[in-house]
Amino acid sequence: MALSLAATAGGCRGPSPVRGSSDAARTVLFVTDGRSAMIRDDGSGYAEFRFEVPNQVTWQPAGVFPDGRRLLFLSMEARRDGPGRPFEEYYTQTPTHLWSYDPARRELKELVTRDRLAVFCTPQLILSNDRLLVQVVKDRVGLVYSMNTDGSDARPFTRPGEGLPYGMDLSPDGRRVAFHLASPEGYQIWTCDTSGGDRRKLAGSSGHLYFGPVWSRDGAWIAYLDCEDGRDPGHDWADAWVCRPDGREARRCTEGQALWFAATYGSPARRGGGSNVLSWTPDGHLLVARREPGTRVPWEYQAGRPDTDHFNREFKPESAKGGTRIARLDPRTGTMADLTPGGEGVWECRPTASAEGSRIVFCRALTGGQPELWVMRGDGRGERQLTAGYEGRGADHPRWMVK
Repeated sequence: MALSLAATAGGCRGPSPVRGSSDAARTVLFVTDGRSAMIRDDGSGYAEFRFEVPNQVTWQPAGVFPDGRRLLFLSMEARRDGPGRPFEEYYTQTPTHLWSYDPARRELKELVTRDRLAVFCTPQLILSNDRLLVQVVKDRVGLVYSMNTDGSDARPFTRPGEGLPYGMDLSPDGRRVAFHLASPEGYQIWTCDTSGGDRRKLAGSSGHLYFGPVWSRDGAWIAYLDCEDGRDPGHDWADAWVCRPDGREARRCTEGQALWFAATYGSPARRGGGSNVLSWTPDGHLLVARREPGTRVPWEYQAGRPDTDHFNREFKPESAKGGTRIARLDPRTGTMADLTPGGEGVWECRPTASAEGSRIVFCRALTGGQPELWVMRGDGRGERQLTAGYEGRGADHPRWMVK
């Protein structure tokens, strides 16, 4: 039975998790059927955050503030579109809202309300307890601003015409930001300071889509994905790279587009997806979604069709082959050790290790099915299902409440 954490802007009714306790370190946040939810790694404590705020259609967890007390959420109103309109013409016309939620105090507070710059604002990165990086899209032009959590003192982090940075990750010491830049020259990997200055380009070349930089837990390395989008317009597959924060010692860790990049799942009636990114373990390994040789996904990208849904795929289970499994990658040697057995028609993705590395949570879906959350020990043993989400409608995008 789901525990509802029904909240209003003035407070919250019902039980709530205690942030900073041992339970918090064992708690996983995820999304299910447009809802945000949480569950402990033993399968107990399933709860949905059902915020009672008018006109909000979806809620997504977007991070945990450094104070260890508050969660950041993004909500969206109903889509502002007409039938068949391209994704870029309607998505950024949809009003969004940012919120902080304090479970212990049972308080939900809207953020970024002062000096609002546009109806579409989405969180990019939590810089501190009081400051955020926020993407603002106005007249189909996206810029990132650094601002106080109430929306005041907004300062440009990017400049018009240079492209849009996202996929941001803050260094462990809080001094630098790694991101990929969607520019006219392609997707590139950069770092900069927290004001957007002192920029350093780490990766970028024609025919390659570099994506999702993540800092190692000691801050010594940055890992990112490389999709050869010239040959793979659907961005199904990619390879892993690592480099030092200044770009030195860059090396490819896998070959042959060996990792699942654009995770897709479900049936024609209920479909979904989202990009995979790499994840570091505390001991300096990478957790990856490795594909079997010859794998073909059941949701086939349609290269020549106009994209009206930011999905643009046809469900072809009869031509699907193989699958993906969770593996541990040693970035120094390029060797991979499988952590899950995988199997024909089994699609696994989004592995992430707990703060101390003893547990790994990940998603598993069968061909045509919805993803479920699974957990296993850090060595791959003892895997078990956590949840299939709200009414079995799927569970995706897991993150540990305590990093």
